[in-house]
Amino acid sequence: MDDSLTRLTQQVEFIVEIDKLKHVYRRTWLMDASRRENDAEHSWHLAVMAILLAEHARSPQLDLLAVLKMVLIHDLVEIDAGDTFVYDDAGAADKAQREQAAADRLFRLLPEDQAAEFRAIWEEFEARQSPEARFAAALDRFQPMLHNYRTAGRAWREHGITADQVLARNQSMADGSPTLWQYARQMVADAVAKGYLGSVRNGG
Repeated sequence: MDDSLTRLTQQVEFIVEIDKLKHVYRRTWLMDASRRENDAEHSWHLAVMAILLAEHARSPQLDLLAVLKMVLIHDLVEIDAGDTFVYDDAGAADKAQREQAAADRLFRLLPEDQAAEFRAIWEEFEARQSPEARFAAALDRFQPMLHNYRTAGRAWREHGITADQVLARNQSMADGSPTLWQYARQMVADAVAKGYLGSVRNGG
């Protein structure tokens, strides 16, 4: 087998492997509340949001292609590691370890140069140091909040989540987009007013 065909074979095997992302379900409900969202749908939604909402990023000189790569790649590790609910403190304890192991296995399926590229993109997202990573992370936090708001707090109510928890866990959104954070805070306030979300834990 010549080198180009070997390379293509590796790439195709990776493409086949990441199809499994369609079977990783999140706690987030679709906006019509018919079923839970899967990770592939979440990543697609974030990519479209990145294109639409780039003007609201904190950094005016944003590399949109870098953001798109991050939102499309960032959850691939969940094929092995599974989705960790943002309010699950116990699950968060070993999240980094599970995801590092998943990244080791998954990205090694690719040709060496692309394996390094994908790993670097994933690590940039996780580090949240670049303007692009901070904006991608803001979108990643905003999207499930929007789903919760539009489903009358379905997942929030299922797990007993309150407004103080939502605000505390998502305030880093402002690092990537103060405008999105302002909008998110308005959603939370309205959700409390409409009874979708308790105001504080053990009360409200």
